Amino acid sequence: MQTIQKIVRRPKIVVIGGGTGLSVMLRGLKEKPLDITAIVTVADDGGSSGILRNELQIPPPGDIRNVLMALADVEPLLADMLKYRFKTGNGLAGHSLGNLMLAAMTDLSGDFVTGIRQLSQVLAVRGRVLPAANRAIVLKAELVDGTIVTGESQIPKAGKAIKRVFLEPADVEPLAEAVEAIEQADAILIGPGSLYTSIMPNLIVPKLAQAIVESEAVKLFVCNVMTQPGETDNYTVSNHLDAIHNHIGHHLFDYVIVNDGEIPPQVESKYAELGAKAVQLDIDEVTRRGYKVIADRLVLFRTFLRHDAERLSHHIYKLVENWMLRKR
Repeated sequence: MQTIQKIVRRPKIVVIGGGTGLSVMLRGLKEKPLDITAIVTVADDGGSSGILRNELQIPPPGDIRNVLMALADVEPLLADMLKYRFKTGNGLAGHSLGNLMLAAMTDLSGDFVTGIRQLSQVLAVRGRVLPAANRAIVLKAELVDGTIVTGESQIPKAGKAIKRVFLEPADVEPLAEAVEAIEQADAILIGPGSLYTSIMPNLIVPKLAQAIVESEAVKLFVCNVMTQPGETDNYTVSNHLDAIHNHIGHHLFDYVIVNDGEIPPQVESKYAELGAKAVQLDIDEVTRRGYKVIADRLVLFRTFLRHDAERLSHHIYKLVENWMLRKR
């Protein structure tokens, strides 16, 4: 009977975040028998997204576009075309075709969320992609010296430790479908991604955080492999978890998934030149805080480090599957 249920009922997983790390992970998760909803930040204000956000008065499309492409079932040539970024052209240089398509869909449908839904159909997206809110939000940071920095793209450039981040407006309403997805989820997965500028902007949307706290789903955190200059300098795994706890005021996760694979010295040297280093797994501190740890070699070495999407998605799926079996 359990075997039949496993085939008929796909676990509902909500994945929350933004940035490259989220997209890499979703490419692995979409191959698993999961009902995926991705909730994506709308705080980006840099590059092509920032220009379209300001000129067209729409939420920034960049992170949404990356997630759509990660979950899309399209030919490689079409995927490359949508990622293509124009190099020349007055007013066109710097824009990706995918961003422009999402902006066009928004204009045609009259609504950003509807535009995402329609583009998802065109791209045969496996799952749902939802913005955290149906409007752009402004992310601000208070640094440890009391300075206030405005704008997601400006925060890492400040070069000082971050005390907290907050939204403007503070009472931004989350997308109703995002809250509903969290309420119905069997699993909620947060990360990987820039802690303060990709992950936190979702978690500090008030009603979104409340829905996560109240959910009975298994809650997983995928920690970044490397620190990020201007955001998480010298952070350990427990520092990441403490930052989230301090912002939300709750112990949010059941499991923490971390890389414990060795990083080659030549790769570490390349990152050191950029001011980054491996996030240290201080396992005693993490377990003392009540989190269960899943540690494995979870990275691939290319131009830059990336999560091993296949190995990571395997751990996530097994955790979710076991949680579902225990609930029956």
